[in-house]
Amino acid sequence: MLRAFRILTTLPAALALLVLPSHAEGPVYRGEYTLSFLGLTVAHVDFDSRIDREGYSIRGKATSAGLGAFFYDTRGTLTATGRFKDRVQADAFRADYRYNDKPTLVAIGFSDGNVVKVVNDPPLKRRKNWVPIGPDDLKATVDPIAATLVKADRLEDVCKGGARMFDGELRADLTLSFMSTGRMSVKGFDGPTVTCRLKFTPTAGYRKGRRSLEYLSTKSRIVVTFAQIGETGVYAPIFATIGTQVGTITVRARRLEAGKAS
Repeated sequence: MLRAFRILTTLPAALALLVLPSHAEGPVYRGEYTLSFLGLTVAHVDFDSRIDREGYSIRGKATSAGLGAFFYDTRGTLTATGRFKDRVQADAFRADYRYNDKPTLVAIGFSDGNVVKVVNDPPLKRRKNWVPIGPDDLKATVDPIAATLVKADRLEDVCKGGARMFDGELRADLTLSFMSTGRMSVKGFDGPTVTCRLKFTPTAGYRKGRRSLEYLSTKSRIVVTFAQIGETGVYAPIFATIGTQVGTITVRARRLEAGKAS
């Protein structure tokens, strides 16, 4: 459940992209999201973000809630920066969170699309049956937030995307395939959407035989609905469902509004 919290809280970050004065000079987007498990709210994720056709800057906070807070008291902040070229290219990612009052830091630095620095505090422990990460695994790779962004000329092209994701420990390939188009409305947003099936394939940085990852890669039904952010040509999740061994996790936008920078 902790890994799910660590990875899935970044899905809403992609659509709510924040107001850090780096590459992006576009309007501010303020977003509120909920994560639910079997219909019960387990976490809230809130963001203020800035994005344009050149790049993005993101900052947000995630807190466990309801049933999630009872079993896993987790809260933290997320920041990320990157740019848009022929594809999404990450610059930096950082997650500071506390899990049952134990502080954890994950920081990843990129150069020309390749991972050049990784910080895990506390350090990762050695485990049996571990699939190690090699130098090639960290090339042409993005962080979990950048992995959810798709740059496309048309709505119909979004599901042709994919990403090589690295979260500081796990390397996985994410592959999209088209399902349908539609329309969604939340506070501050009403527009066309496209829904894709997502294939999750761990490649390195994980323990062989781990049932939760095997389920996600071989049996899970992962569906993500994307919406365009303003008129940027960049698409990001507005709704997602992830099947797990014990039930379905849902990520849902409750609010997405453009506003003025503070």
